[in-house]
Amino acid sequence: MTELTARSSEDLQKDIAEKREALRAFRFGGSGSRARNVREGRNLRRDIARMLTELRTRVLSSSKKEKIASAPKKM
Repeated sequence: MTELTARSSEDLQKDIAEKREALRAFRFGGSGSRARNVREGRNLRRDIARMLTELRTRVLSSSKKEKIASAPKKM
């Protein structure tokens, strides 16, 4: 988890695209064969979800900071 927080948003976007392509290849590549690792697909989906969650957290935290900065100060 800490490795995702240390990466830049651009790197995360690239990794998401790569993982999605790998998931697509997993789903359609061996469609007729029975001997494949089913956990690979599950792990790819979970990795994609983790990266998307990290990106979403960054967006929400930055918008929260902007709201706090633009809010009028009470005196």
